[in-house]
Amino acid sequence: MTERPWVKQYPADVDAEITDFGYKNLPDMLKSASTEYAKQKAFTQVMPNGMNGTLTFKQIDQHSDSFAKYLREELGLSAGDRVAVQMPNCLAYPIVSFGIFKAGLVLVNTNPLYTASEMIHQFRDSRAKALVVVDMFADRLPEVLGKTNIETVVTVKISEFFPRVVAGVIRLVQRFWNRSLPPITVEHTPFQKALSAGSASSADVESYQKNVDPDTVAALQYTGGTTGVSKGAMLTHGNLVANTVQMVTMLGKNVRPGLETILTALPLYHIFAFTVNLLAFYHYGGRNILVPSPRPPSNLRRAFENYKVTWLSGVNTLFNALLNERWFQDSPPKHLVGSAAGGMSLHDSVAINWEKLTGTPIVEGYGLTETSPVLSFNPMGGKSKLGSIGIPVPSTEIRCVDENGKEVPVGQPGELAAKGPQIMKGYWQRDDETANSIKDGWFHTGDIAEMDEEGYFKIVDRKKDMILVSGFNVYPNEVEELIASMPGITEVGVIGFPDEKSGEKVHAFVVSSEREPSKDEIIAYCREHLAGYKVPAKITIVDELPKSPIGKILRRELRDGAIASESKGA
Repeated sequence: MTERPWVKQYPADVDAEITDFGYKNLPDMLKSASTEYAKQKAFTQVMPNGMNGTLTFKQIDQHSDSFAKYLREELGLSAGDRVAVQMPNCLAYPIVSFGIFKAGLVLVNTNPLYTASEMIHQFRDSRAKALVVVDMFADRLPEVLGKTNIETVVTVKISEFFPRVVAGVIRLVQRFWNRSLPPITVEHTPFQKALSAGSASSADVESYQKNVDPDTVAALQYTGGTTGVSKGAMLTHGNLVANTVQMVTMLGKNVRPGLETILTALPLYHIFAFTVNLLAFYHYGGRNILVPSPRPPSNLRRAFENYKVTWLSGVNTLFNALLNERWFQDSPPKHLVGSAAGGMSLHDSVAINWEKLTGTPIVEGYGLTETSPVLSFNPMGGKSKLGSIGIPVPSTEIRCVDENGKEVPVGQPGELAAKGPQIMKGYWQRDDETANSIKDGWFHTGDIAEMDEEGYFKIVDRKKDMILVSGFNVYPNEVEELIASMPGITEVGVIGFPDEKSGEKVHAFVVSSEREPSKDEIIAYCREHLAGYKVPAKITIVDELPKSPIGKILRRELRDGAIASESKGA
């Protein structure tokens, strides 16, 4: 592409190219923030009942130093060794992840809700030697450890660093009320014991980072596996530093260093919250309000009521769920400046209703695990386009290409390909997959998008989710968004279903409120607004839709379930 029309859309204080990202590696970047904002509160973990614990930037820095020394001196791990981390949003998470980076090791983020077979796959694939796991989920370890390379298990309490009395109450509730603390039958080291061992060492933490440069792998971030086998994206220190700086540059004066409070409801082990909330807002001196789980949405109530939340990151389903909560409707956040959406398509109706209720916008962006993740978002202080993923962040190029890799004309759909310093090094131990995805420096996302004349991009849909009806392309996002705009509709998932006559047919799964429209009303509404081949041939009313940990609707599970049901004659 010779022209980059999006450059004209950057706010006046945003440069199109970043010539110097300023930091050699993540520990270098983290140290800068830890020093500048040492006395300020960095992380506050809030339970659904309002019980909480807080750590400052200085405490995070000191504890992560201790954990780094424990990993290297006590466990004897070597540079580049992998450490798996399996825990929800809690105060131990930033300490552990930062400690891994400081130790010159590789972080392997793992979903705490994984089954034993999923854990085995990820641990074996990554060849992790150590595991840090929240004790609530340690009951699966006897089945897992013997089939992996893991030699050491460190267990973390959900109430780590809470005031003693409060932590004691939480443990009692876990043990005797909801019985969420299974006995741990494998050899393990409590987190506090690990920190004590590390703090007793006189080793120089900075010595672990001498050979950690921008090209050194910092994390194996496994893809969601929503379209196939989960793969480990090798994200380097340079990738994550670059993406952090790209975001803060793009936000410009809209984020005030040392003054922001961001509500972190999405899991930190997912790349969206990991980079946006954990890295970027730490770099900015922001305070992260950590919520272990956003489900049900009422878990967020105390966080909104007790803290002056200025920013919120989320996905469409989270924003929509909050909009349907009576307590949120009655008392919307008073200090909110903006919200960032990603992970899945943001429905226009949700964005409009959110701004009506809160008086603040949702800034929609776009990215993938393989891109650290942010490739684009709508500029604050500039032109924002509803339904668009915005414009590329600085030092990033995006284009839409056809099946042969040739750029398509403006306004035409094509596979979105991207180039920039945030693009992964490749897939761990999968050279063929890497070669298929990264061609001549361009990462091919698998998403279908369009670019308008001003350089704004719009995601049409996932390439693999596209439905082919009698030779015509149907994009599920379009159908989902239309149905979601109907009063009484809470959530929608649309898939393609095999059909002998047309090849595929459109099947919509709908979650509705008490005032639900009938199936006939939904179909009639679709016929009014969509071409005939896009109209669902089947509507199924369900209580809930399968979702990923961040709330993304899993179309593959819908498709597999529908096919299984059809084969049984249901």
